[in-house]
Amino acid sequence: MIFRQLFDSVSGTYSYLLASRPGGEAMILDPVLEKADRYCQLLRELDLRLVKAVDTHLHADHVTGLGELRDRTQCITIMGEQSKADVVSMRVADGDKVMIEGLSLDVMYTPGHTDDSYSYLMGDRVFTGDTLLIRGTGRTDFQNGSARSQYDSIFNRLLKLPDETMVFPAHDYKGDTVSTIGEEKRYNPRLQVRSIDEYVELMNNLNLPNPKLMDVVVPANMHVGLHQEDLAKQGLALSARDAIEGLGRPDILLGMRPTPESAKACGRAACCAKSRPRPDAAWCSSARSASARRWPLPPPKVRVLPTPPTSRAASMPGRKPAARWCADRAFSSEVETGSRQENASNHKSRAPFRFHRNGKGSSRNRDRRPRRPPFTMTAKSAR
Repeated sequence: MIFRQLFDSVSGTYSYLLASRPGGEAMILDPVLEKADRYCQLLRELDLRLVKAVDTHLHADHVTGLGELRDRTQCITIMGEQSKADVVSMRVADGDKVMIEGLSLDVMYTPGHTDDSYSYLMGDRVFTGDTLLIRGTGRTDFQNGSARSQYDSIFNRLLKLPDETMVFPAHDYKGDTVSTIGEEKRYNPRLQVRSIDEYVELMNNLNLPNPKLMDVVVPANMHVGLHQEDLAKQGLALSARDAIEGLGRPDILLGMRPTPESAKACGRAACCAKSRPRPDAAWCSSARSASARRWPLPPPKVRVLPTPPTSRAASMPGRKPAARWCADRAFSSEVETGSRQENASNHKSRAPFRFHRNGKGSSRNRDRRPRRPPFTMTAKSAR
């Protein structure tokens, strides 16, 4: 496995590049905009193809690199479903999995630092974002943070992992790079509390100053996509008429996204109305099922063919079943246009062939017996 921990000294941010093999697919967590050139250079050096970029939460101390990496590599951008970011390719929820070639990350919703904070578990390591830091925890006094929610996320989710699980946070300001769950249980000063009320009191009395660039960074991270007006200025936007006329052109890729009305129909307005479709223009499963309920496909046409009649000899023990079946025209294979009795009424002049108990035709109808070699016939072959 390829694992790289990358550091931005200005904001104290850790970014993580993951891949299963050289020359394969790669994923990056918590990228920083100013380091996009470094990320792309490392991808070329390791012969990796970036397919997914993840932010653990909406950052307030640096501008995310999701939009820049998306435009450079056409990767899928990922954030939690509670995120206020306007354009994200894929939104995840607790219990989901984020997968690339050879690697899988389990999604854990760990609110507290912000209301959209997530952690990602991958085997023997967990990426905790700003929820659990090395010898510290993320502040909870802005962006809908909650000390009570963070206590639950840490003590009832993260600290339930095995003690040997490695902890890789999104920030560090002291030079530490990695810790373990067991170390944080023993040595993290903010975790040495006896109750949730004690933890809430501790977090509410930190009195930390706001990040220096918070007023600029947060709005920038909420608008990581290009809107229609910006696309139109670059000549990349199409009207509905232009899009219809461009169908079939190899240089134009048209995507689909659900409208707010269809999002309400599937009951996940926050998921569908705010999310941007994947490159394959796939909706979420609930939106697709809602569409299927509103516009059901017609049932397939099934043709039922009659089974050949069985002679009395076939039901008698020790007797072989008759191998021949009357090829009367009354038993046409086109059964969907009429019943067997209706077809038979049109051919009253032809008496059906009767079977004798010895398997041979009766003498009375022997001259009417079809001159065919013995074989088992179906209704379709009786024509």
